[in-house]
Amino acid sequence: MGCPLRFNLRPTAALAAFLIPVFPLPAQLVEPGLERAVNWKWRVEPSPPGAPWGLSVNAPVSGAGTRPPAPATLRPATYTVRKGDVLIRIAKRFQLTVAQLREFNGLADDFLREGQVLRIPGPADVLLLKSTPTTAAKKSSLTEPAASDVLQLRLFLAAQGFSTGPASDEADPVFSKILHLFQKTHGDIDQAALLAQARAAIPDPFDEFELKPSDFRFIAPPKAARAASATPPSITYGELIAGDFLPYRSAWEFVAERFQCSETFLRKCNPSLPAHPPAGSCFRVPRVKPFEIENIPATAVQPPFDPAHPVTAAVRGNNVLEISRSGRPVAVFPMGRARPGLKGRGEWKILHAIARPRLATLQEPRVQVVEKTGPFYRNPNPTPTPARAILGTEQFLPAGPNNPAGVAWIHLAKPGSTEPLPYGLHGASMPESLDTAESLGGFRLSNPDILRAIALLPEGTPLLWTP
Repeated sequence: MGCPLRFNLRPTAALAAFLIPVFPLPAQLVEPGLERAVNWKWRVEPSPPGAPWGLSVNAPVSGAGTRPPAPATLRPATYTVRKGDVLIRIAKRFQLTVAQLREFNGLADDFLREGQVLRIPGPADVLLLKSTPTTAAKKSSLTEPAASDVLQLRLFLAAQGFSTGPASDEADPVFSKILHLFQKTHGDIDQAALLAQARAAIPDPFDEFELKPSDFRFIAPPKAARAASATPPSITYGELIAGDFLPYRSAWEFVAERFQCSETFLRKCNPSLPAHPPAGSCFRVPRVKPFEIENIPATAVQPPFDPAHPVTAAVRGNNVLEISRSGRPVAVFPMGRARPGLKGRGEWKILHAIARPRLATLQEPRVQVVEKTGPFYRNPNPTPTPARAILGTEQFLPAGPNNPAGVAWIHLAKPGSTEPLPYGLHGASMPESLDTAESLGGFRLSNPDILRAIALLPEGTPLLWTP
């Protein structure tokens, strides 16, 4: 089934489903390939000059393009019958029934002739047809309206600078928190009025995207063992450090981040596409400004300090980054922690940013060794000694969208210091698991959001930690 476009229920009733949610906390997991690496010390640095941004050779692409059934909002007005066409296949292609297509065209039977022009009913026309099953329509509008409203609001809030995380038709605690922040910032706007604004600004929340051969510069070739599987491929630490670029692991991951949605939601919207869509495949995607991995600059550019309009930043509850200008919030982003228990307090500050970062390690354990004591003696002030490095030369996790630090990094420092801390604000290779998957780095945002944050944060911006 395709994704619902929207439903004509009263907003107050539709919104009630996600305003008081109860969510279980997911179990902690480790980002694939980093099971041992999370215990080592790492440092971040810019990629060397001339480092590749993309795969050196396009991944092999085979097969003709695959198009999903046309969504109702994208149906053409007419269709010309071709050799071999039958009415049931044409109806299925446009998500109609044979009875609806027959009634709209005044057909007495299912016989078609080559070159015959059929009229294709639009969404409004379908509702007026006697052959449209009213009971099914009532059932859909009673069970799925809140999901459509959630997607509409996610897209609208993101367009206003208040990102709620990957677009989907499901609510979560961060979505509810940022929705409340937006309402508060905009004069406690009524929920029904906000949804009306969202629908007026984005009448159709869906768009189409065709996968191009050039996109495979950023997509890893599928493993033979996974060629027919929709399951995300596993990856080892050896594979992470083997190349000179860390690409997306699948076309699904590439398209999901490009249109800032969850991969689960993208698959739900495109049920007819294969596990490994080839070039020419047409995806149904959320209507957002695309995140273009191919256009990420090699150097991060932060805005200059403007004393007339000072910028401040605050981390709220360890899961939301709020950026304000002249005391008014201008952007809000969901944030997660790469390490369990990592948090700040008081005031820090923003330092310089790095685009296309890579990570380096000597496999030196993060935990320091404390001197041993005897059975009859305990040193009250044991002296920690640095753990020994395993390697003589550094290993590198190269740049790319699947680097654990994402596509950009912002150094952080304590007040009165210019020495970068070992953890910063950075992108994420798993945007759907910002605060549930243990990884490397520090405080992570999605890759699109970290670039938006860099464009708003001058060096020296104070960063305040609040409950």
